[in-house]
Amino acid sequence: MVTGRELDDAVAVLRAGGLVAFPTETVYGLGADAANPGAVRRIFEAKGRPPTHPVIVHLADAVQAANWAREVPEPARRLAQRFWPGPLTLILHRARGVSDVVTGGQDTVALRVPSHPVAQRLLARFGGGVAAPSANRHGRVSATTAEHVRREFGNAVTCVLDGGEADVGIESTIVDLSGARPALLRPGWIQAAEIEDVLGSPLVVPGADAPRAPGTLAAHYAPRTPLTLAEGDLALELAASLVRQGRRVAVLALSSQRPLLENLEWVAAPRAAAGYAHALYASLRRLDEAGCDAIIVERPPQSPEWAAIHDRLTRAAAGTPAPDDA
Repeated sequence: MVTGRELDDAVAVLRAGGLVAFPTETVYGLGADAANPGAVRRIFEAKGRPPTHPVIVHLADAVQAANWAREVPEPARRLAQRFWPGPLTLILHRARGVSDVVTGGQDTVALRVPSHPVAQRLLARFGGGVAAPSANRHGRVSATTAEHVRREFGNAVTCVLDGGEADVGIESTIVDLSGARPALLRPGWIQAAEIEDVLGSPLVVPGADAPRAPGTLAAHYAPRTPLTLAEGDLALELAASLVRQGRRVAVLALSSQRPLLENLEWVAAPRAAAGYAHALYASLRRLDEAGCDAIIVERPPQSPEWAAIHDRLTRAAAGTPAPDDA
């Protein structure tokens, strides 16, 4: 349980231009005062993040969106009323004075009101926006516990608020409302159909002129160990083949029955999408730290509730070399 004293210390760090890692319901964020460009730059330095990659501004409530967006159109108001606080990020035209460091030099800003009680208390005490991408090195596996953050950054981030495991486990859904029609930029736990139901119209596929958004690079969320996605039986065959070649192999499987093979690290993932998402990054971190030559992930089902999980795994596979190239 995070104490009031710990929250006061975290607020003091933010106001002094420092970095604070804190829990949200999706993943842990690495936060800085969004109104302080120098502080936000420290996030980019700590993560090794490209300066053109925007960050999400976290707010205590929807009312504060007016301080960061030039306008909050009616579709945004409806989505905020339905899903905030919660794992939804809205892309809006930025207000005058919002720093290029926050927006990646774009005319848009990403806003979210997280629902995690520690995040809510921190933001309410701070009173302003907190820029906070995920608390991990750029392109690597996101952190879903305070211990993940500490192991990732060591003494580089001294203020870490421990709010337990992140409930959702994968990053927020991102919807762009800056264009002519709402577009889905990143799938998340809030599904496209739920958003379309509130909007009363379908989301469009983002075009070439869509804003850059956090977590949408082709290679992202990747472990250092080469990761390959494969269908169920093929995943097991590939793992067995690599073991026969003398490789040590880690497998994230939907089957609980571990094959009788040596040099095999086996994690049986939850079979329900919610449980799988909650455990995904912790599982990838465990397998990445097992000292194996390759990670094989059994491809999950192709149904809408698995869309965000597929997105993360596809980007994770793109962010590592193939096992034969390791």
